[in-house]
Amino acid sequence: MDIQDIIEHNNDKQYILQAVKENGKFLDLASEALKDDEEVVKTALEQDSEALEFVSERLKDNKKIVEMGVKGAPWTICYASSKLRADKDLVLESCKNYGQALYYVAQNLRDDEEVVKAAITNKGSIIKYASDRLRDNKELAKISVAQDKSAYHFLSWRLRQDEDIKAIL
Repeated sequence: MDIQDIIEHNNDKQYILQAVKENGKFLDLASEALKDDEEVVKTALEQDSEALEFVSERLKDNKKIVEMGVKGAPWTICYASSKLRADKDLVLESCKNYGQALYYVAQNLRDDEEVVKAAITNKGSIIKYASDRLRDNKELAKISVAQDKSAYHFLSWRLRQDEDIKAIL
């Protein structure tokens, strides 16, 4: 499909449905009304989960819609509403597959041991975004440093002095 044609037909639901079936990111060219249409959005996300970027703000607050994006592209949690970035189940799904997601999640989940453990198991250095309390948790420190030696620099001062942690290096 030609981009100029998509732009010219950006409010034609049938045309846009066909376009996003071909390339989910064509959702970016759709009208605001169609970016807020669940059928169009689901079709786009089925083709390319990264299309979550172009979804309306209202649908970025819809857990089922955001789950579609996160399942295919875990990093797209960054586009979720602040309410959904505080949803532990959704955040866990994202962090298990993309540790960097911890950067985008609600502050209270950065202090949740299960969420942080999932994130650092995937990417050890992401412990830098965990709460101070969890950066001082020896079990989590061992996991993060074993996964990525550079995580050592983000641990609490106390744990950077710990012989068990230093032994992992």
